Amino acid sequence: MARGLGMARPEEVGLLPAGLDAVDAAVRAYIDNGTLAGAVTLVARHGRVARVTAMGAKDIEGAAPMAPDTIFRIFSMTKPVTATAMMILHDEGKWTARDPIARHLPELKGLKIFAGLDENGGVKLEEPDHAPTMGELMTHMAGFAYGTAFSNPDDPIDSLYRDAQVLHSGNLTEMVQKLAGLPLAHQPGSKWRYSLSMDLQGAIIERLSGQSLPDFMRMRIFEPLGMVDTAFHTPAEKRDRLASLYFKAGDAPLAEVDNPLGDDYAEPPAIAFGGAGLVSTAADYARYAQMLLNAGELNGTRIVSEEAIGEQMTNRLSDELLATRFVAGHQKFRPGFGYGYNGVVFTDPSLAGVPVGQGTYHWDGAAGTWFWVDPENELLFVGMIQLLSFTAPPLQELTQRMIAEAMID
Repeated sequence: MARGLGMARPEEVGLLPAGLDAVDAAVRAYIDNGTLAGAVTLVARHGRVARVTAMGAKDIEGAAPMAPDTIFRIFSMTKPVTATAMMILHDEGKWTARDPIARHLPELKGLKIFAGLDENGGVKLEEPDHAPTMGELMTHMAGFAYGTAFSNPDDPIDSLYRDAQVLHSGNLTEMVQKLAGLPLAHQPGSKWRYSLSMDLQGAIIERLSGQSLPDFMRMRIFEPLGMVDTAFHTPAEKRDRLASLYFKAGDAPLAEVDNPLGDDYAEPPAIAFGGAGLVSTAADYARYAQMLLNAGELNGTRIVSEEAIGEQMTNRLSDELLATRFVAGHQKFRPGFGYGYNGVVFTDPSLAGVPVGQGTYHWDGAAGTWFWVDPENELLFVGMIQLLSFTAPPLQELTQRMIAEAMID
């Protein structure tokens, strides 16, 4: 049965109002103690919204309160949307997981592997045991790195990316050309490394569709789903709804900062990053999340096939790899806590120690935004905040535990 995001009283969808009150209180406590400026949270179950809460400030200095339609920089919550865009093209037969990446980005043919530095600081290279594939690109296993301002300053591969100004390219084609001169960080498929793989997916979307990434997402995802405030830019008429961005270091107070990962564009940008570029609202992202729960459609409009969404939300990491317990921000990979296409997949929630349904798919963003979809419980949650911090509270895990306590059935 299709679900379309009407409104409901919590009890009508199997949620305790007092439990949702507790979730609100837990988030509000971080506002009251100065950790957060504000937040918007939304929970829906069985296709109906049970609670939307806006609290705190959109802008502290301007004393502007948070509102349900506040626009947030969602950073890496762009990644799941990019996976869906890729799966639309997969439905059209444009690529398969077995394809070498270079079939779609020929500039990346013949990439070598970083094998350390010689005594003079020069880069040593070795041959790959196979060309990196599209499946590996979709799962951060192809061997690419990131090279952001927040990446490890002592990592030689990230240093090479920063020196080459990979993320400061004029367009995605230029970014790909820069990557063509850099080595992979490891043998393809041997490790999981957080990377700009989703930005490369954006370049592939442009090549395969003949459209810019912003146009493809707008025409194939946002407009059909009714996501009216989601884009790679914030136009002038919506600028007053964009939340101010804050950084918090330790016990220091919140400090307003410019976007450190890119410009806050007023027009569609020449380079749109499939890994970090979108702005959105809680209501918009909930429409995307409900489409995932509905296996590819919303209100009778099909975006992508049921099979494609199933592939996006299927774990791709081996038990042996998960046993190594690696970390990406708040995402602590471990047995039961795997990774599909551009997002976490819970294969065994009990083993992972989180009370969500099996098959739950989630991700988060650099400024603290988070979401999950739980098909087993027909539930979605979207949390929007505006905090850059190396010590941000683990709101995703906290709210997952509290929502489990709020469920009646």
